[in-house]
Amino acid sequence: MQRPGRLAQLIQALRVLPGVGPKSAQRMAFHLLQRDRLGAKSLAEALLEAVEHIGYCEECRTLTEGDLCAVCANPNRDGTQLCIVESPSEVFAIDQSTGFKGRFFVLNGRLSPLDGIGPDELRLDLLERRLQSGEVRELILATNTTVEGEATAHYLSEMARHFGVRPTRIAYGVPFGGEIEFVDGTTLAHAFNGRREV
Repeated sequence: MQRPGRLAQLIQALRVLPGVGPKSAQRMAFHLLQRDRLGAKSLAEALLEAVEHIGYCEECRTLTEGDLCAVCANPNRDGTQLCIVESPSEVFAIDQSTGFKGRFFVLNGRLSPLDGIGPDELRLDLLERRLQSGEVRELILATNTTVEGEATAHYLSEMARHFGVRPTRIAYGVPFGGEIEFVDGTTLAHAFNGRREV
């Protein structure tokens, strides 16, 4: 059966979300149209407002409605510690889950020469200016443990050393409540090498 044009458009549009395949998109579309038309209108309006009014912070490159995000606008944050993350969602996760009171810089990606993503695409010129300013004393690398994330961390650690800034890497390892026998070898090696005195 041929789907009507607008329904097919809606299903296709929902597939842009991460983890949403054709079946999930179809279920969402039918739910919104059959059971929650007010919710669908609210979702559409919120998306339009967000796309129109949310941009990037001029200082750290996270998502914000103003020129500066709440973290960068807060004078009580510690400017000597700068945490590097790959995405704005990671700023939120670190800010909510840790006692970190420093500042952030969001790469909005990671170095990946095969995909044509180099220092220019990540706006590392902005990071370089912050490191040159002399305020930053520690560059905390919180990139993911993918091959590209590790390469990005290495590149940034070299950049930090060039400006006399101490690079550190967040620890990775055994999850809280996890059992060592079930942890994969790479994670266990990271945990073992990142051990600290207690």
